[in-house]
Amino acid sequence: MTSILQPQKEATGTYTFSSRPRALQNRNKYRDPVAEQNEEQAQYGNIMYDRRVVRGNTYAQNILPISAQTDPIEIQRMQEARRRAVARKRAKEQLRPRTPEPVEGRKHIDVQTELYLEELSDRIEESDVQCQTDAFLDRPATPLFIPAKTGKDVATQILEGELFDFDIEVNPILEVLTGKTIEQALLEVMEEEELASLRAQQRAFEELRNAELVEVQRLEEQERRHREEKEHRMKQQREVLRLEKESAKKIAARAFAQHYLADLLPSVYSSLQDNGYFYDSVERDVETEFMPWLMTEVEKTLDKRVFGRTMLDMLIREVVKQRLDIFEKMEQTKHASK
Repeated sequence: MTSILQPQKEATGTYTFSSRPRALQNRNKYRDPVAEQNEEQAQYGNIMYDRRVVRGNTYAQNILPISAQTDPIEIQRMQEARRRAVARKRAKEQLRPRTPEPVEGRKHIDVQTELYLEELSDRIEESDVQCQTDAFLDRPATPLFIPAKTGKDVATQILEGELFDFDIEVNPILEVLTGKTIEQALLEVMEEEELASLRAQQRAFEELRNAELVEVQRLEEQERRHREEKEHRMKQQREVLRLEKESAKKIAARAFAQHYLADLLPSVYSSLQDNGYFYDSVERDVETEFMPWLMTEVEKTLDKRVFGRTMLDMLIREVVKQRLDIFEKMEQTKHASK
């Protein structure tokens, strides 16, 4: 059974805490690593083991915030050292030899390695033993012890004013009280004046420091602007030099190309003309446009003539067939009349 912490906040604003009771587990003679791991992971609600609870006198403690006590660089260094220690510990845990996992169908169990075997049991052996005693006899209560009186009684008479005079004895006390009060008041006044002077010096120092910080920031900003302006000017100058170099290269390449192509163009044109790349536009138009169109039109005309002749043949065949049918009928009617 695990304990459940239930912090609640009532409507009145008071904070209450309640924890469900749980039963303690029986401890085995040989500890189980799995059970120990579960116990370590369990969370307890006992404030006696809470590190946030301060024990002892807290009047003399002067706890400052972390930012005022420790440098952030030191905190980062401590965190880095802690992370390295955890990583080193984890690496050692991984490199430590361990028992291999059991094969399928088997499991690891604890085995005794002592010379003599001993029976293990989770329950502690108990036995009941009884003893008969005599009954107590009733007796009266013990009387209060009063020691016997010894010696003789002696008295001394003291009259009024023989041992103590208030008016005389009170003067030193009053002088001490008034003197200490005045001295304390003067000390407090001097402390207040000293604190006021310290605050004035602190204010003057802060004003001077703020003025120096403003001046430092102004100088840093001026230096940054000068540096950026210098870098910008140097970049512009480098860009101008690069453009000049590119222009010079382009001019040189153009001059070389012109000089190289001065004698090349006539020879190229002559070779192209010899190979037939230069032609007459009218002749090329006749060959590519007029002749294909003419052939297409001729084919269309021939197709029309063939189609007309085919239709005429079909009509003649139909007429001949119809007349042949008529002649056959006439022949049949003649034979039938005879």
